[in-house]
Amino acid sequence: MKNSLYTWQEECLDRWFQNQCRGMVQAVTGSGKTMLALNAIERLEKNLPQELHVKIVVPSGALMHQWSHAIKDFLSDCSKVLQGPDSLHHRIGLRGAGCRTPVNRQYMIYVINSARYELARQILSELRSGIPVLLIADECHRYESEQNQLIFEFLPHLKPSDAPFFSLGMSATLPSGQAGEGLASLLGPEIYCYGIKKAAAMHTVCPCDIFHISLSFQKSEQIKYDEITEQMLSLYRSLVNSYPILKSSNRKERFELISALTKEPDKKTAKAASSYLKLSYIRKTLVCLASGRISCAFELVRRLPENEKILIFGERISQADELCRLLQKQYPEKVGRCHSQMGRTANQNTLNRFRDGSLRILIACKSMDEGVNIPETSIGIVLSGTSMQRQRTQRLGRIIRNAENKERAALYYLHLAETTEDRCFLPDGGVYPVYELEYLANKQIFVNPAYDKNAAQLLETMISDGIDEERLQEVRRCLQLGSVRSDWLLSEKELEQRLHSCSSVSEKNYWICMKLIKALPHR
Repeated sequence: MKNSLYTWQEECLDRWFQNQCRGMVQAVTGSGKTMLALNAIERLEKNLPQELHVKIVVPSGALMHQWSHAIKDFLSDCSKVLQGPDSLHHRIGLRGAGCRTPVNRQYMIYVINSARYELARQILSELRSGIPVLLIADECHRYESEQNQLIFEFLPHLKPSDAPFFSLGMSATLPSGQAGEGLASLLGPEIYCYGIKKAAAMHTVCPCDIFHISLSFQKSEQIKYDEITEQMLSLYRSLVNSYPILKSSNRKERFELISALTKEPDKKTAKAASSYLKLSYIRKTLVCLASGRISCAFELVRRLPENEKILIFGERISQADELCRLLQKQYPEKVGRCHSQMGRTANQNTLNRFRDGSLRILIACKSMDEGVNIPETSIGIVLSGTSMQRQRTQRLGRIIRNAENKERAALYYLHLAETTEDRCFLPDGGVYPVYELEYLANKQIFVNPAYDKNAAQLLETMISDGIDEERLQEVRRCLQLGSVRSDWLLSEKELEQRLHSCSSVSEKNYWICMKLIKALPHR
């Protein structure tokens, strides 16, 4: 259904039209890029004397089908669509992920793998036939490679006599530098930027709490990590002696330089560089698969609200499978997983079950980072981190989409203390409150210093008041749940509202405890 646009979308559309309907937009995931594009289509069509053909390029089959549903919903609400659903269906074509409808439909959606070798030819043919074309490149940062840029091969062949060509590139994280300049030469310049700070301030996205949870290695893991680090330092020193430029390089540049050194004619240098990179991968794997992560994620899920959908982001398939088996024992028929080894059909079925509520917990390896719209998901857990800022921003965007009855989101970022892994999820964000927690795997407890102090005070007060053991145990259970949430910081009015909306005794007891903490003196 069509909705009124946000202020940023109206401003963006104005700029797009001012730039002759060419350009790229950077907007945080969940802020309404698809709705922006659909309104761009509708408004452009009204300004043209003939029918506009729309070509949409996406990185995945899941996103292709998502676009198809969005277009159908949008067009079915247009007063000009009077012929019924069958007519609407035949106006939309899909190419890729097993779909090969005819290419002459007004709205064509392509997965990039299928678009590379046919889209440019089709666009040029239509333009020369007098049909204006709008190309929408969704997640356009994915199209900076030479192979993917084949979809733009028609551009040098355009003639003044051809029908007009329009373009709109969209991404949560537009590339910078040469890659950004290359895309701008194809799609048009960046015309609007709508980041997390603006979106949060304007309530375009849901409020969110970010929890950094510090973990520790087991003793054997720590010893192995330290040994690898020492070996890497020794190799690095020998490389720096021959190539001092490594000293002044940042992390990305350093790895690129060392990768180049593996091809040096000098066998000693090439061997040292190769060994360094191999050890770096082994160390990264050790950090990623640290045993504390599975234990922490499992205990965290047990403390989170039972009515909330949870999306868990992983980096390694073996880790996702292990956590899935563990959670399925605790929550039968409520846990699913998506990754490349599952197959497209199995992944799509799992995703559909998560969308319709049959599954409450979904564990995904990178496949959820782009092109998946599940607004009802309010909790994200980053099982193992990534150094890519783009991936972090996309993961946050998965859970901050606005939805009906969705008051607040939460993202939990698990990181290994005293390792090369980044401690902060979004160090330059500064938008959402960040809470620092620690997980003690040997005790299976979370340490939240400020909260723990207040929880201990409440327990002490209740013991002094002579509360019976059964009620005391219930209080301890509720306080344990509160250690991984920010509920105790809500206002008295909000706490009262939550208390009145409870559907069970256990839930009511939890909010009573949060109210009691709020009422403690000298908090």
